[in-house]
Amino acid sequence: MRAWHSRPSLGRTGTKPIGAGPPVLIAALLGALVIHSFHRSDSRLLAEIHGDIVGKAWIVDGDTIDISDYRIRLQGIDAPETHQTCTDAGNRAWPCGRAAARELIGHLAGQPLKCESSGVDRYRRVLAACAMPDGSDINGWLVQQGWALAYGYSSPYRSEEAEAQAAKRGIWAGSFMPPWEWRHRHFN
Repeated sequence: MRAWHSRPSLGRTGTKPIGAGPPVLIAALLGALVIHSFHRSDSRLLAEIHGDIVGKAWIVDGDTIDISDYRIRLQGIDAPETHQTCTDAGNRAWPCGRAAARELIGHLAGQPLKCESSGVDRYRRVLAACAMPDGSDINGWLVQQGWALAYGYSSPYRSEEAEAQAAKRGIWAGSFMPPWEWRHRHFN
């Protein structure tokens, strides 16, 4: 007769030898390293934008621009999204998101901007108020011309919005869904 051993065979239980630990340990260390570098890059980003960003802007949409390696969200305003449509006074749909971006491109006319950063949003875009070389506020201009709405409880652009609405400029010439509501309906 054969003698029975008190310990089970590794092949029958499906457990692995102790040598399986190092790959798991390596994976855990790599994960920690990735997390550490991500947090470090956030800190570096915040340190780098502690000041003004100056240069020629490339328009992403009606309230987002790129200057050098920075994606900048114009703070305190919200413009229609690129694919958003509005309705004119004759109840016809028109591409108001594209129009807002086009108007911003025309207004800037390739001039350099000076953007005063105030932080980073949850998408890691720099939040900033930007000005033309003559000092005129781009964020305020977009709202005053009716191409963006004042955004946030503490937006400094409420009077510009009221002026655009009263004059029926830009998107105020007809009807529209506020951009934050449009995003909620189309991206959630």
